[in-house]
This record gives sequence, structure tokens and C-alpha cells, in this order.
Amino acid sequence: MPIPKKPLSRKSVISFDSSKIDLEDPDTPDQQVIELAIHGNMDAFSVLYQRNINKIFSYIYYRTGNTHDAEDLTARVFHRAILHIQGYVNTGVPFSAWLYRIAHNLVANWHRDNERKKEVPLEDSEFKLPSSKYPESMVVEDQDVEMLLKSIRKLSGERQTLIILKYVEDCSNSEIAEIMGRSEGAIKSLYHRTLLALRYELEKIEKLN
Repeated sequence: MPIPKKPLSRKSVISFDSSKIDLEDPDTPDQQVIELAIHGNMDAFSVLYQRNINKIFSYIYYRTGNTHDAEDLTARVFHRAILHIQGYVNTGVPFSAWLYRIAHNLVANWHRDNERKKEVPLEDSEFKLPSSKYPESMVVEDQDVEMLLKSIRKLSGERQTLIILKYVEDCSNSEIAEIMGRSEGAIKSLYHRTLLALRYELEKIEKLN
């Protein structure tokens, strides 16, 4: 995505009272913390970092399958975010969607640069789908989880991203649309095709077993 450009003299046109914002309070709304970060408060950006680091790292790890690369790309996400935080615009979705979109583009570039598609070793992966959120409410026993993960890994990078965002990161369709740079209608269509592809991969694996 093109990162939003820095607005002209934003600090000079917005009256902002930061004295009432408590960064030590975990219940302080993200938007208040974001406003402080936009105005150059590094402690506020640190709070945003702490609130989002685990989810951004896990998303990148699932997409790269490599801890070292995931750590490097995660650092790059937040480095890019801190450089462009003054241009952040609230579009009605959580701040994390902006970070996910940066991560989504960095991972896409990473795959293009490496010209390969990595898989997370299943025995080492923490990739777990909550049982109540399996696609199409599938009832999957523990022994079938590995088969499901193998099937997901057979999908294209875009479809893996959709599955991860929807079932692991619990993003809404509007958030996924923001992250992937598509309309909600396009995400719903992609979701339908992804489920069909996933079912096909599951059926292929079942036939081989």
C-alpha cells in the first residue's frame, strides 16, 4: 500500500490536550494513544508497539515459516510505522489493520525476493485455529489438525493470508479488506473461493490416507 503521506503542519491545525491521557493505563483507548504518537510522543508509540507486536509477529511467522525472517520483517513493520505515523488516518478500522497492511506488503515483497514459498514445520508451529472458528464450522478432532494445516499450506499466499487474518487474528471482513487493499465484496468472494479450494485440498489428502 502507499503509506499515507505526512499531512501539512498537522500539529499546528489540531488542538490536542494530551495532559489527560494516561499511557500507563491499559484501558486507555487506542485512538487517544495514536493521537499522542502522531504528535511525536515516543512513549505513546511504544504503547502501540506493545499492544500489537505479538499479533504482527505471529501473522508474519505464519506467512514466512521462519523465525529469523519473521523477527526481521516485524522490526521493519514498526520501523516503517514510526516513520509514517504522522500520516496515519483513522478509516474506522482498528489501528492494527494499518500495521497488518504494512506487514502484508512486506511479506509479499519477501516472497517475491526469495522466489519461494516456505512452510512452517507443523511440529514447531503454534498455528492453532479455535475449534469454534474452523471454516464452515468444521468439527476437527486433534488428530485432524495436521491435515487441516497441510491443506492450508497448499493454498496460494493470498488465500493463506485470508485464512490467517480471519480465523487466527479474528479480523472482520472490513479489516481484511483494508489490510489486503480490496473491497469487502472482493474479500467475501475470495473467502468463498478459498473455502472451496480448502475443501478440495482436504479431500485430496483424505484420498491419499
